[in-house]
This record gives sequence, structure tokens and C-alpha cells, in this order.
Amino acid sequence: MTPGIMIVSLIFIGISMLVSLRLKGKFREYSLVPTSSGLTGKQVAEKMLKENGIYDVQVVSVDGFLSDHYDPANKTVNLSPDVYSGANVAAAAVAAHECGHAVQHARAYPWLSMRSKLVPAVQFSSNLVQWVLLGGILLINVFPTLLLGGIILFAVTTVFALITLPVEFDASRRALAWLDSTNLMKREEHDKAKDALWWAAMTYVVAALASVVTLFQYILIYMGGSRHRD
Repeated sequence: MTPGIMIVSLIFIGISMLVSLRLKGKFREYSLVPTSSGLTGKQVAEKMLKENGIYDVQVVSVDGFLSDHYDPANKTVNLSPDVYSGANVAAAAVAAHECGHAVQHARAYPWLSMRSKLVPAVQFSSNLVQWVLLGGILLINVFPTLLLGGIILFAVTTVFALITLPVEFDASRRALAWLDSTNLMKREEHDKAKDALWWAAMTYVVAALASVVTLFQYILIYMGGSRHRD
């Protein structure tokens, strides 16, 4: 890794840590705010799925803190213990967001479909990309094609990170719209839910920006090596 890439990586790691800390702080803060409906995250999720005509998705509890996710392969909304059992603004927001992904899946939302198709390629790229890029930089003067291959592998993960953005923002949009239409929350509760989901989305924004900037730097290194050989 070159000094420039290392510096950029450290900057984005720092930003990512700050955003993550902010998100965790917001979650803990809004976990102390009970919802007027009194529904737990599990109940919110089941209600949202049912009202969107989705009956083949299960809501289950998984270990971890903020480990919540929707699994399109086995059609499960996986909620962390705090969200699954919590009857508060944070739990309701997260549960509804994950159900937003289930609604995307049921409606064949194009960005989610595209993202799912990229998963195998991303898994393959992630296992090789760092080693190929390292070898490519070390051997740039004798085997530049190796770095080009690493750039292509890294580009796959960058595209995946960019496609994730509309998927996440749309899931939050669906969640907030549904929460608003059902009157499960008062206005001030709804605003807090929106704030929590905004900070969650920022983690994906930072990751995508970091990936784009790093990819651009690797391209510059490759182009610089090409000019040097010429």
C-alpha cells in the first residue's frame, strides 16, 4: 500500500469510526424513548410485512448488536435481541427498515436485484483483491497487468458499495412512509426514527466514498506506472 493510499485509508477509517460511534449513540438514545404503540420490534416487523401482503417472510432473532439484516435467500428478517424485544423508537425504526428490504424483494426492486446478483462476484473479489493489488504494486514495472487485474477486482466491490446506497435509502424511505401511514408513532417519535436511520445510512455513504477514492488512487498508480514504462 502506497503512502497516499494509506493516508486516505486512515482518514476514512477515522470518519467511519466517528459515524459508527454516532450511530450507536443515537441507537442507545432512542432505545430509551418508548413508542406510543407499545409494539416490540418483532411486532412492528410482522405488522409491516402483513400490511404489505408479505406472508412468506419470517421474523427471527439473531445474536449481536445492530446485527439486523434481511436475508433474501431464506426470506428472513433477522433482528438483534435489542431490536427484536425492544418497544422503543430505535427498535421500531430498525425493524421497519429491514422489512423495507423484504418489501423491495417482494416488489422486485431493481437496485436490490442488481445487488443480489453481484454478491457472488463480490465474495470472489474480496478474497483476492488485497493480495492482487499488493502484488500488482510491487511488480508494476515488470508485470503491470497484475495491478490492472487488482483494479478490476476492486472496482467490483466499489460498484457493489455504490449500488448499496439506493437500496439502503429506499428501504428507509419505505420504513418511514409506512410508520407514518400507520400512526404507530407520534410526530416527535417519527423524527427520531428518521434521524436514527439517517445515521445508519451514513455508514454506507462513508464506505462507498472510501471505496471510490481508493479505486481512483489505484488507477492513478497504474497510469503513472504506464507513463514511466513509456
